[in-house]
Amino acid sequence: MPEVEAHEWGPRLRFCAPRKVVETFYAETADRLAPFIVYGSGDFHYLSALWLRRVERPFVLVSFDNHPDWAITPPKWACGGWINRALDLPLVQHVAIWGCGNFECWWPHNILGNHSAQREGRLEVHPWADDRSIEDQQRPNSILRTNWQDRFEKFAMNLRGANVYVTIDMDCLSPDEAKTNWENGRFSVSDLEWALAKLREQTDIVAGDICGAYSKPDYARWTQEFASNWDHPKLELSGVEQIRSVNLATLERLWPALAH
Repeated sequence: MPEVEAHEWGPRLRFCAPRKVVETFYAETADRLAPFIVYGSGDFHYLSALWLRRVERPFVLVSFDNHPDWAITPPKWACGGWINRALDLPLVQHVAIWGCGNFECWWPHNILGNHSAQREGRLEVHPWADDRSIEDQQRPNSILRTNWQDRFEKFAMNLRGANVYVTIDMDCLSPDEAKTNWENGRFSVSDLEWALAKLREQTDIVAGDICGAYSKPDYARWTQEFASNWDHPKLELSGVEQIRSVNLATLERLWPALAH
């Protein structure tokens, strides 16, 4: 695959960054990027809000992620709230997030989410609820292993003819199929291959990205490092070679399904 060398930006952008830094990075890299890209750890997922700017027609954003990334709290440019930057864009018609297994989707942590966008019908979040109460399992948009495919197929059919941008954070996958900097989710690679095929049957996937593979954290600012360390889970990971082997095996399957 062609590459754009951007390693020098990593410490400045990881987890969060000031607006000026983000905009300078985008100005220097945007013209060199293809419609479909693979980039860094989930700590950089908020950069997807930049990639969306390159789409030149109205579209729907479909995100597969273990986290909703919908927090309305500062900082403005950070991995925990980038969905709001996507909703700011005039060509984004709708945002749908599938596969959240993180606590942020449930009370009391969900009070920090963008509920106004949900009420307006611009945002839908589909969290796993298998291990939740019956009340939570019956909440609109909650998904179970037994019904998520039926619900996703109906979702895709309702998008018939739409332009779609797909972003995949590998932390939506189970721990044996993705090694990440965050908690893992419950999708399998086969699940995502199936979902992408359903989207292709009904929509035009005009662009997309994959991020989320583990990388060693490195920061440019102490405030950035403090906030990141406070927010991240404490994980026990295997050796570098095993991490790379698992993630490459997953990428080799997801990339053709997304970008063919």
